[in-house]
This record gives sequence, C-alpha cells and structure tokens, in this order.
Amino acid sequence: MGRLKNQLLARVFTAFPSLAARWGKSLVQHTGEIPWVEPLLPLTKARIALVTTGGVHLASQIPFDMSDSEGDASLREVAIDTPREELRITHDYYDHRDAENDLNLVFPVERLKELLQAGAIGSLHQVGFSIMGHIDGPHLATLQEQTAPLIARKMVAAGVNYALLVPA
Repeated sequence: MGRLKNQLLARVFTAFPSLAARWGKSLVQHTGEIPWVEPLLPLTKARIALVTTGGVHLASQIPFDMSDSEGDASLREVAIDTPREELRITHDYYDHRDAENDLNLVFPVERLKELLQAGAIGSLHQVGFSIMGHIDGPHLATLQEQTAPLIARKMVAAGVNYALLVPA
C-alpha cells in the first residue's frame, strides 16, 4: 500500500502544483551560506558530468528501495551510452510518466551530446550519477556524508570540472 500511496500523491502533486509547493516548503533544509565559487574554466573547455535525482538505473542494477518511506541514499552509476531500453526509473515520489516517454527530462544525455557536438562543452564524462531525490530522516546524513562525497571523489578522479545536477 505504501508504494501505491506515494505514486498517487505524486500524481496529485503533478495535477495541483500549488499543493506540491505548499508541501515542499515543509521540507526545506537550511544549511547556511551557499559556498559560491566563480567558474575557473569556460564550458567550451570543461569536462561535464551528469547527476540526476530521478532514480534512473540500469535494468540490471538493483532498483532504488521504495519500501523505505525515508528514501534510498545509494548511488547508481550509468554509462551515458547505455541504450534507452536498458534504463529504468524507480522513484515513487514524483510522477515520472513524462520522463518515461522522454528520459532527457531527468537524464538529459542526448541534450548534453548535442552541446558537445556544437562545441558548447569540452567533453562529457562517460558515467552519469543517479540518486533519489526523496531522502529524509537518517538517510539524509548518509547522502550528505557518504554518497555525495563519493560522487565528488569520482568526479575529481575523472577530471570533471562541472556537474549538471538535474532534479526530478
């Protein structure tokens, strides 16, 4: 019943955006000042990584855990050249019917490849990083203290200059 309830709420929030906005205000995290850093490299010379909170994963990977109402703070790495038919979305906390039709809404690999072809970005990291956007309770600390730093370390090791974070 839990998953059905979450999927129903996602559709209600899609149909009534003002209700979603009101509910979302109760989830705001205040973390202090934003650590803004001026870009040091033009995008035309930069290596870009894709990070999504849309719950995208390979069909062969373990899906995100939808049985835990506080979310799943784990990471899925997805090669950006993976054929669409091998990708899945496991995330009950947003209505992803549109994303199922056009995965670029939450995992915009095709748009990034177009930018690469146009010379707007220097290069594209060959692995996309996927997490869930609905993280609460003790999983929030896991996301902040383990998963996010792991993603950052992987990006640094791969020579990534900038990340495109795509919320879902």
